[in-house]
This record gives sequence, C-alpha cells and structure tokens, in this order.
Amino acid sequence: MKKVLLAFDGTNFSQGAFEFAKRLNEQEPILLVGSFLPQIEISSSWSYAAGSMGVVMPLVEDFNSAVIENNVAQFESLCGKHGIECRVHTFPYDLAIPELRKESRFADLLVLGGESFYHQLGFEKPNEYLRMMVQDAECPVVVTPEQFTFPQSVVLAYDGSDDAVYAIKNFAYLFPHLAQLDTTLVHATTKKHARMPDAEYITELVARHYPRLTVRELEDTPRRLFGKWLADMPDPIVVSGAYGRSDISMMFRQSFAAEIISEHKLPLFIAHRA
Repeated sequence: MKKVLLAFDGTNFSQGAFEFAKRLNEQEPILLVGSFLPQIEISSSWSYAAGSMGVVMPLVEDFNSAVIENNVAQFESLCGKHGIECRVHTFPYDLAIPELRKESRFADLLVLGGESFYHQLGFEKPNEYLRMMVQDAECPVVVTPEQFTFPQSVVLAYDGSDDAVYAIKNFAYLFPHLAQLDTTLVHATTKKHARMPDAEYITELVARHYPRLTVRELEDTPRRLFGKWLADMPDPIVVSGAYGRSDISMMFRQSFAAEIISEHKLPLFIAHRA
C-alpha cells in the first residue's frame, strides 16, 4: 500500500487530482491523505519564491474556512463512496507550505490539480508556481488537469540527465501497472544530428521495466513540433525529470508544463533527487 498526498488550495477542490488518486486505488489500495492549504499561503509563498517586489499580500480575513470545511466533507464523502482509506490534514495559513513540504517527505507521491491552482492564482506564468511546488516536494509529483483520460500510454522524456533517469526509474517503481502500457522513450533536441546520450545504457535499463517499449529520437525539433508529436500519442502520461539546462529540459522549461496540463490535457509526472 502506498501513501499518496493530495493537495488542495483552500477554495478549489480538484476533481482531476482526486480522479487520478481514485484510479490508482482501483489498481492497488492506497492511503490517501488530503492536505487542505489556505489560499493566502500559496499565493504569498509563490510571490516570495519568485522574488517579486511590491506584491500586495492578501488579507487573512479573505481566507474562508467554511469553504475548506466543505471541501474536506466532499473529500471524505468521495473516499467513503469509492472505498479509499483516507486522512485529512489542515494547516494555519502561516504554516501550510512548510508543512506540505514536510508531509511530502513522508509520502510516496504528491498529486496536484494543476488547472485549479492556476485558475485560483491567476498567474500569467503558472509554470513558475509549479516549479516551486515541484522543487520543494520531497517525493515525486503528479500534476493533473481537471478533465483527462486516465493514461493509456507512457512518454518518458529523456535528456541524458541524472534527474531524467531518476524519474524514469521512480515511475516504474511507483506505478508497475502503468509501466506495462505502451511506452515511448523519447529524446528530443533542437540540434541536428544529435544522438541520444548513453543510448545503450538507458535502453538496457528502461526495457527491463517497460516491456512494451519504443525508442524515438526527435532531432531538430522545436517545442511546438514536440507538442504536435505528443498530441498524436494515445492518452499518455508524461514522465519528466526536474528542470535542468540541456535541450529537452529547456524545452520542458518555461511554459512547457503549463502547456501539457492546459492545452494537451495530459497528466505530468515529475521527480527529482533531494
């Protein structure tokens, strides 16, 4: 049994994130911990992390505890309906993000509802918030859109980095059922005549965990063409390492995570070493 942490902001209940957790429970029983974070803490932490100046902080009075109570009740009701063992954790506004980070240390997986977070906070560049959450988390993270098809295939984004390999291995360890799906190991680069780094090593490893494996090298491929290629895949979940400096990491940086969630309506698995 795995422990899955499901994080909600104070005013939004992410049906997409809950649906992903529910489907995991159908494959193998999990302990689902609902962490309900006040809106003020998320917003202020992002502003601080982004290094912005002159940000107007929301007032404590704006925080609506009744909304959180309703979301907690909905969470407990849905867990009972679907036979999911659950726990509920709530935090005061000034401790929420540090406590979420601590909780992730004691969890196998953190699930975030990407669209609801973005909608509530109104970021022009929501990937910066996502990056903060992913980098702070001490366990792998799945970010889901609100409406999506549960994964029917897996795309492993590989750039030769340690973090990419780490994410690929951790996905297989966490989701052995999903690792049995059709899987594409893809190395994408904007350069011509570039080869997959350590191709022999990575294919030896990945083939052991993903038996239905296809290997693709997409050279001279800008991000928009990678997005088109990705859109042709059958309902994938995208597996990515943390944000690095190589070609595919630059491709996955900036607005890539937001595009995966909002435009392609795909769940995204991200893992990095502490």
